[in-house]
Amino acid sequence: MIYETLYNGDLIPILGQGTWGLGGGMYPDYSRDDSAREIIRTAIELGYIHIDTAEMYGGGHTEELVGQVIQDYRRQDLFITSKVWHITMRYQDTLQALDGSLKRLGTNYLDLYLIHRPNKDIPLEETFRALNELVKQGKVRHLGVSNFNLDQLVRAQGHSETPLVTNQVPYNLHNRLYVKNGVLDFCQKNNILLTAYSPIERGHLVSDPTVRNIAERLGATPAQVALQWLLRQPGVIALPMSTRKDHLLENLGALDLDLSGDDFEALNQIELSEESLWPE
Repeated sequence: MIYETLYNGDLIPILGQGTWGLGGGMYPDYSRDDSAREIIRTAIELGYIHIDTAEMYGGGHTEELVGQVIQDYRRQDLFITSKVWHITMRYQDTLQALDGSLKRLGTNYLDLYLIHRPNKDIPLEETFRALNELVKQGKVRHLGVSNFNLDQLVRAQGHSETPLVTNQVPYNLHNRLYVKNGVLDFCQKNNILLTAYSPIERGHLVSDPTVRNIAERLGATPAQVALQWLLRQPGVIALPMSTRKDHLLENLGALDLDLSGDDFEALNQIELSEESLWPE
């Protein structure tokens, strides 16, 4: 695994395992718990020590599944991220939300805690008052945000008493909204990682002709090309999500792929989508 170094010397893997859909969508689904636990365990065994989850995933059940698996590993060997949902961003609600996440995960701290998405009805200052307190209490090591546009990110940076680690956003070859809106440039200039979720656009990128042509010539897969295009950019890390071991291995192979300058430029010229997974 390859790592980025955070402001205090901590390391974060540039590839993590997303968990959206494991254990349910917005509500719990217990019907495939065994397979969900198995894919989380397999990911960790393969080297995906950054596990990304959220209190909203599966109505909290996803955190429970992650927690059941990570009990078999040394906590200090893992990097666990979770997120506070936008309806629990009042000061006291945020404190309670974090305690709920810790209980479900079976740990006494998170490596990274994110605001899942903005809530225009709750002042960021109030939410960060709680987040800053959680850092002081040692329950959270690092803070970040998710789905924040440039103005929201700048304001969040101003309210955080510790450097923001990341803005987690949808970013891939077909969705470059957060390049166009200035977020990526701001992150790169301010040592904030941009964490790309849906980095292969839920599999849709594998049929892109430019991606397929480059992959065929390099003896790689389209998913590996799409991931390497992201990871080659300064300050960008990615959270592909897979429920199959062969796809987990395939994604790891992106770390060894060497794109030429011409390949990178050809990928940059792919026709873009204006759509965003989260409207601003």
